[in-house]
Amino acid sequence: MPRYSANLSLLFTERPLRDRFAAARAAGFAAVELQFPYAEPAAALAASLGAAGLPLVLHNLPAGDWVAGERGLAALPGREADFREGVARAIDYAGALGCGQLNTLAGLAPPGAERARLIATLTENLAFAAEAVGRAGLRLLVEPINDRDMPGFVLNRLDEAAAVIAAVGADNLFLQADLYHMARMGEDLPASLTAHAPRIAHVQIADAPGRHEPGTGDLDFPGLFRHLDALGYAGFVGCEYVPAAGTEAGLGWMSQGRFGGGA
Repeated sequence: MPRYSANLSLLFTERPLRDRFAAARAAGFAAVELQFPYAEPAAALAASLGAAGLPLVLHNLPAGDWVAGERGLAALPGREADFREGVARAIDYAGALGCGQLNTLAGLAPPGAERARLIATLTENLAFAAEAVGRAGLRLLVEPINDRDMPGFVLNRLDEAAAVIAAVGADNLFLQADLYHMARMGEDLPASLTAHAPRIAHVQIADAPGRHEPGTGDLDFPGLFRHLDALGYAGFVGCEYVPAAGTEAGLGWMSQGRFGGGA
């Protein structure tokens, strides 16, 4: 049965970030996650998290200058020092927030860059990061993102990310499987989840198309949740969707028995 984690970077955005933890608790979520916590002091976030009594189950490594269009640094030749600084910062935040998993975004391919060099850079950076987060007792994840919404992103499919993970060979390096991105890439979701189940450490959801809450698009979430159960997936299901008409107004799907589970 799925256990739902509220992604507070996209849900409850009607409130300041520090107030979203309590809102997620009130809505019945069992955990929270963030894309990027770094705009707020770690101590302030930790206080809000503690007051809400929820675990933080995931946040991303710094992804560069998001406002300027950067979407990750891990595959970018020449940005290795920036990536390593980001790893250290992420470990500090994870320690303050009690978060056991850090997600990596590969980034956008620079114009003219050879894919072989991008993958080599990504592999080397993930090896460095996996060792560093491992010393801190954490797991490192890597997430493919669809190239329809994010043209030029270096990793688009689970098998591409899995190949890099295999090349790194670190025991604490895992996949993040975002069902929305997988669907946008035309993947056979049950088959891909089955093929990579041993390395999937976190699942995220949004309906497709639209990236709104379950029930607004074409994905068979009841069937997908049953499939995850059958695979023995025991992690949280992160709700990383854009509410179609306000967060609370779109939460009815969680109480509908056909979706299975609960917060």
